[in-house]
Amino acid sequence: MSNPQAAAPLLRTLLLGGAFVLLAGCDNTDSLEQFGGPTQGSTYSIRYVRHVGRPAVAEVRHEVEAILAEVDRQMSTYRGDSDIERFNELPAHSCQVVPAPILELVRIGEQLSMESDGGYDLTVEPLMNLWGFGPQGREQKVPDAAKLAEVRQRVGHRYLRIDGDKLCKDAAVEVDFNSIAAGYTVDRIVDRLKGMGLDSFLADVTGELKAVGRKPDGSPWRIALELPRDDRQVAQRIVVLDGYGVSTSGDYRNYFEQDGKRYSHTFDARTGAPITHNLASVTVFHPSTLMANGLSTLLLVLGPERGWEYAETHGIAASFVMRADTGFVTRTSQAFERLAKGDGHDM
Repeated sequence: MSNPQAAAPLLRTLLLGGAFVLLAGCDNTDSLEQFGGPTQGSTYSIRYVRHVGRPAVAEVRHEVEAILAEVDRQMSTYRGDSDIERFNELPAHSCQVVPAPILELVRIGEQLSMESDGGYDLTVEPLMNLWGFGPQGREQKVPDAAKLAEVRQRVGHRYLRIDGDKLCKDAAVEVDFNSIAAGYTVDRIVDRLKGMGLDSFLADVTGELKAVGRKPDGSPWRIALELPRDDRQVAQRIVVLDGYGVSTSGDYRNYFEQDGKRYSHTFDARTGAPITHNLASVTVFHPSTLMANGLSTLLLVLGPERGWEYAETHGIAASFVMRADTGFVTRTSQAFERLAKGDGHDM
């Protein structure tokens, strides 16, 4: 699972006509408003079409930042007083009353873990710390085999269980929501924007996106998928969004090399080690940004072949970028091609 402070997304929003676009009518003016700021170790941004009589930026910003603050209090692994960190500090065979959203994400994590045969797992934080990628990580290096074996005893979704409004652990596991928290946050924000009467907007939290409706000039919200390069941004394909969340997981930014071998910040819980295959990134489109977020990580963990088979079997709109001797090779699922051609409703 990825660290949001280090993993830069392969997505760029394309807002043609500048940051603000105005359309004037006889008695009506629609404007494209925007605001943003820091969150979850990265940034967020909201762009929305404001119709006459609809909420101003200050009101919308207040509602959005209330959601961001709530998610941070509940799910941040970078503050010791969050609900999940207080749970993480408990010993084995302990239970704690937690907010309903935490239980919701644990259930989704269990589903994704089962569907990936345990490769995707919400409890890999001790491994991330051990390898130097987590919030308590000190040095990025291959750990001692004995220490790795010891830490792996504290990793596994099977050690988590829900008892009413309590989350319980049968081993000293630590939960890390970094692979789904941003997508969950986007969906929460989208629901709130709709509740405020907004019908066209683009919400971005740490690079996880969802777009609804169109801009004031009638043009769609669009994103550019980029090749995973460190030196510059290279737009590979432009996709129109309306009602879809999108998430990219990749190993191209946060990694280290030791003895000529590359070690990514994305972990396979079955091995206790970073992934080592040639799949550089996966972008997933899904009506639920939460699911897009989790599935992009799941597919990255499964790799170029098993991940591809999973996407095709489950009808997931996904774009895979693999490393090859000549550079990068892209492969897209059938569901992705339907969506890219404007036929996403058949997914």
